[in-house]
Amino acid sequence: MKLSNYFLPTLREAPADADNISVKLMFRAGMIRKLASGIYEWLPLGLRVLKKVENIVREELDKINGQEVWLPVIQPKELWMETGRWQIYGKELLRIQDRKDSEFCFAPTAEEVITNMVRRDVSSYRQLPILLYQFGEKFRDEIRPRFGVMRAREFYMKDAYSFHATEADSDVWYQKLYGAYESIFTRCGLKYKPVEADSGPIGGNQSHEFMVIADTGEAEIALCECGYAANTEKAETAEPPARTVDPSKFAPLKDVATPGMYTVEDVSRFLKLNKKQAIKTLFFLADGEPVMALVRGDHELNENKLRRVLSAAELEKAPQHIYEAVAGCPAGFAGPVDIKNKYVPGRDTKPLKTVIADYALKGVFNGFSGANKNDTHTVGINLGRDYTPDAFADIHAAAEGDLCPRCKKPFIFKRGIEVGQTFKLGTKYSKSLKCEFLDERQQSVPMVMGCYGIGVSRTVAAAIEQSNDEWGIIWPASIAPFEFSLVSIETEASGILSQSQAVYDQLHASGFSVLWDDRDERPGVKFKDADLIGLPFRIVVSAKTLKDGECEFKRRAEKTAFRWKLAELPVKLAELKTALGK
Repeated sequence: MKLSNYFLPTLREAPADADNISVKLMFRAGMIRKLASGIYEWLPLGLRVLKKVENIVREELDKINGQEVWLPVIQPKELWMETGRWQIYGKELLRIQDRKDSEFCFAPTAEEVITNMVRRDVSSYRQLPILLYQFGEKFRDEIRPRFGVMRAREFYMKDAYSFHATEADSDVWYQKLYGAYESIFTRCGLKYKPVEADSGPIGGNQSHEFMVIADTGEAEIALCECGYAANTEKAETAEPPARTVDPSKFAPLKDVATPGMYTVEDVSRFLKLNKKQAIKTLFFLADGEPVMALVRGDHELNENKLRRVLSAAELEKAPQHIYEAVAGCPAGFAGPVDIKNKYVPGRDTKPLKTVIADYALKGVFNGFSGANKNDTHTVGINLGRDYTPDAFADIHAAAEGDLCPRCKKPFIFKRGIEVGQTFKLGTKYSKSLKCEFLDERQQSVPMVMGCYGIGVSRTVAAAIEQSNDEWGIIWPASIAPFEFSLVSIETEASGILSQSQAVYDQLHASGFSVLWDDRDERPGVKFKDADLIGLPFRIVVSAKTLKDGECEFKRRAEKTAFRWKLAELPVKLAELKTALGK
């Protein structure tokens, strides 16, 4: 492809609202343009990368007998009502009506539709297992789209679903897909780490995220030298060693006026106490029942962990009136001392059902928390004397200083970008949608399901986040839009274009894709654009190189350039092709 004829509108500067490296470089390299908040147009260069990732995914899924389908992006409300997700999915679900006032949604995922497809036409154990997958657009109405295509409202992904007669068979296929994902991301040239993850709104009893390791990643990963790895939303933490405290050293309880001070930071600063002495008090509604969660002041509550501890189908943050009824004060001033005697009936609020404290609070001595009255905090709070939770559990998000649940060694933390996730769904969807089959005894039982997603557009951005420099993108050869950048210098000079054409033809004959910069531009402009676009290899043809019967070869990821004899070009390209495994 000649650059003079290619639609490649590069930019010197990224738009002002571009908020991470990948979106800045994707704009500047002419890969995407923004149509609306969280909605992007993919230009020819960007689309070539997207399709290369897609093809790698397709090839690896086909190797394990996956079968590709094409599902609608507009899904009827009735299917979502059957699973109960129409009511609980939230505002991210874009709901629409047609001219007949029938209700639909724009697909954020495809569990309902794919399960409906299978339940119609699969009825016997002899037809199982089956793995179906698709590529398609998804829409999630993010409240604050950011990071370009990494957290867009409209995105392109692959979702796959497997259906099985038994849990054991589901486990076997989960490992097959896990292995296929490893092959996919290895072929994409990415440095990645599979980590344990929470299933979130999709559900299921086991899940892994595939994280591309990058300093700019939006997710934090807890890692241990023993091999344990999980995102901090999922990572379990070992119960810290028991701490013996002499009760004679307990300070007396004392209420301190803290007008207008709601946050741990403000109160600890005012009291001149460490945040680790704070007992953070939070109220939730677990299946409609008020519950209290207590975590150390420097920790963040993990709602997924709390939901699992409570065995709650639904967990939501309590509104202000719950704090007022249960603790007798606004949010920010509630505390655990004598909490179960503070209930004020009214506004259809039930009494406090349970108090769950994080394990880390066992080590808090002479702590502080809200005093269950407005503008007041209590200091000198101690476990056992002043409050006793109904249960202790691991309910905080993993953080510095936490210990691995397997080997009890401290975690290390890295940043990552989620590009894929696998789920064991069990019978969550097959039961609600009555996706059943007849087993060998001719009994009707629900199918066991697995779900496997890859963010194709997100993978493109993650590759850029992981591999770039001050000049631009550095593409892995396997997903680069073109493999070679051919740059002709001084195109008006005798023999430059004709010899460039010969090199261009030889590259194609050797099986390489090429973007030929034949424009009448200054050398500096051409080299800057070549570095910005980031193709893996560059060949320069100029009057200076032709004088010696040579061209200049350079890898984008390296600083050093080499001279290649034009007569030896076929041999050099064959060697490169072999090295790339083409």
